[in-house]
Amino acid sequence: MKLDLFDYTLPPEAIAQSPAEPRDASRLLVLRRSTGAVEHRVFSDILDYFRAGDLLVLNNTRVRAARLMARKATGARVEVLALEVTGPRQCRALVRPGRRALRGATLIFADGRTAEVIEQTADGGRALEFSPGEELGAWIERQGTVPLPPYIHRPLDDPSRYQTVYNREPGSAAAPTAGLHFTPELLNRARKMGVGIAEVTLHVGLDTFRPVKTPEIESHEMHSEWYEVSEKAAEAIAATPGRIIAVGTTSVRTLEAAAIGRHRAHPGTASTRLYIRPGYEFRCVDALLTNFHYPRSSLLILVSAFAGRESIANAYQQALERGYRFLSLGDAMLVL
Repeated sequence: MKLDLFDYTLPPEAIAQSPAEPRDASRLLVLRRSTGAVEHRVFSDILDYFRAGDLLVLNNTRVRAARLMARKATGARVEVLALEVTGPRQCRALVRPGRRALRGATLIFADGRTAEVIEQTADGGRALEFSPGEELGAWIERQGTVPLPPYIHRPLDDPSRYQTVYNREPGSAAAPTAGLHFTPELLNRARKMGVGIAEVTLHVGLDTFRPVKTPEIESHEMHSEWYEVSEKAAEAIAATPGRIIAVGTTSVRTLEAAAIGRHRAHPGTASTRLYIRPGYEFRCVDALLTNFHYPRSSLLILVSAFAGRESIANAYQQALERGYRFLSLGDAMLVL
């Protein structure tokens, strides 16, 4: 399939720069897969679409404080986003601007610790080797701040609004944003009406923001992401009499990567490069809660595989015409 089929015009003013207040005050577009019908609600109405016996699957990852500021010996400032600690003193990172971080460059951080660029990786990243000091993961968490997506141009008044209320497992470079709309009260109400809740973990990589660039979508190579499905979650999935509702594309990828049959998932940890595109047969996921995604992205391709490309294109057009807010801090879509 041609990538152009998953393109649309996203006006800059449609990209949300701040979250709705409170969390569940965001708008909710409901899309019926069977008919293509669209309804327009607010997120706090979402329980109207749940039934006793359904299972919500949440991604409980936590966004790491991985954004670090540094300078070169010349005084030039650089921004470092630590993606993965790969050794006692080594880290894979993105450095901006990249022209200031060529191989051999030394970066100096606020507390005096330094890092040398030892490799420029094929994906545009950098391999860094740090000077001796505090354990590297703990040091990054203490020195860093939570990174926001590159299309959000101002810091949040409350950084916790870029974390879900159920975050537990640190490891993501970005938030699983479909879950940002839930409040503890809304989740408690879901439980009381007989909706089960299971948690999985998938640590979101920064590549989630990178658009697909190959002319045909089949040629795109997915990045690898680490996930975990606990024994408890696998048992809850297998015992679900109703629908499995994935909260976010990350939950979809986790469930489908671990799937071993209809409503069955293999417990354990692994990395996945699963690329869900039209024609994919879903084995675990019956309904999807998600945000509105970037044009020409693997995320838009995934939701199109789930709901149908034409239905998604129509829903997105309606959302734009009605002033919905797009991307990470924007409004939500429930696909049933």
